[in-house]
Amino acid sequence: MERKASSTKMLVEGAMMIAIATVLSFLKFNTPLWVNGGSVTAASMVPILIFAYRWGGAKGIFVGAVYGLLQFFIEPYAAHPLSVIMDYPLAFAGIGVFGFFAAKGASLSKVYTGIVAALGFRFLAHFLSGFIFFAMYAPEGMNPVYYSLIYNGSYMLPEIIISCAVFTLLRKPVDQIA
Repeated sequence: MERKASSTKMLVEGAMMIAIATVLSFLKFNTPLWVNGGSVTAASMVPILIFAYRWGGAKGIFVGAVYGLLQFFIEPYAAHPLSVIMDYPLAFAGIGVFGFFAAKGASLSKVYTGIVAALGFRFLAHFLSGFIFFAMYAPEGMNPVYYSLIYNGSYMLPEIIISCAVFTLLRKPVDQIA
């Protein structure tokens, strides 16, 4: 009976975190810089990070992938069918990797390492997609690898900083949740 209650709690919490992350994804800093996708949001990655922190990396990867698919259905943007996989379920699944680095009561250094690794994985998926599928958007004469690095780094670096700051503020209350 206890195992079933735990599974139900995990499913409900996963759905809630996906919903909260989706709402936060609408609160973004708009700029003409990111016309081909990507944005800096109001800590929209943090709910997925919290889920991975509480339930582990494997479950966090799954919830991140579901969140990524939802993001595609809400604001679809793709250059190629494979770019959909890389930019949505694969990229956002990377957020769940956090659960392999940090768990309840983890040191702050493990938390920061985990957030950088998780969002770094997301960046890597967008970066690869950027120079493989979006190379035609690079300014004339600019190497598509550099273009993708600069373009995707320009929103992912602020996302990493925001996520570290907000998660740090929420870590103690999250640790106290049963």
